[in-house]
Amino acid sequence: MSSLLSYKGYNGTVEYSKEDSCLFGKVVGIKSLLSYEGSYVKELEQNFQNVIDEYLEECKKQNVEPEQPYKGTFNVRISPELHRNIAIYAMEHGKSLNAAVEEAIGNMVG
Repeated sequence: MSSLLSYKGYNGTVEYSKEDSCLFGKVVGIKSLLSYEGSYVKELEQNFQNVIDEYLEECKKQNVEPEQPYKGTFNVRISPELHRNIAIYAMEHGKSLNAAVEEAIGNMVG
């Protein structure tokens, strides 16, 4: 079982450990390891929010910019044929390759 929690622009997983009889998760989309757990859903949600608040407060104390999830850039590996096809599509439509890929992703999940 897997789901996502959201708080202040950060997302975290929800997973269940049968062995430990607890819920647990980690913040995704950043390099820092922020994890949390709980015996029940409300406790897990509260601990998720607490770990985000603590992370942001610690960054503030250390005068460090907190990591922002999903900055809008990522590397994708695709087949050479698909790369060629999207590049041709972009040229034919007067778009950059980035704009064409953004359009395709937007059509898929937007």
